Amino acid sequence: QVHLVESGGGLVQPGGSLRLSCTASGSIFLINAINTMGWYRQAPGNERELVATITSGGSTNYHDAVKGRFTLSRDNARNTVHLQMNSLQPDDTAVYYCNANFLRAKDYWGQGTQVTVSS
Repeated sequence: QVHLVESGGGLVQPGGSLRLSCTASGSIFLINAINTMGWYRQAPGNERELVATITSGGSTNYHDAVKGRFTLSRDNARNTVHLQMNSLQPDDTAVYYCNANFLRAKDYWGQGTQVTVSS
C-alpha cells in the first residue's frame, strides 16, 4: 500500500500563491516503483483534470492553463512532490488531488486538498 499525504491548500486572493506538497509513504517496494507523481484537480460540476505530472527523472508535463504559473518539483529522497502555484486566479479553485502512477500497479490518490481563490 502507498499512502499519499497532501498539505498546503487554503484560501488565497487572486494573484496570490500557494504551495501544495504530497508525500508518499508505506511500502518501500511500491514507492520505489512509482512511475510518475502529480496533481489533478476537480471543480464542482467538472471532471477531474490533470494539472501537472513529473517522472522519476524529473520530466514535467503541465496543463496549458497553468503553464508559466505553476511549477512541479520532486524530492526523490523524501518521496515528496511540491506544486508551487503562483498568480492564482478564481478559475484555479478546485479540490487538488495528489496522484502516484505505476506501470504495473493501480494508481494511488490522496484525499484531496481544497484550493480556493477569491477576493
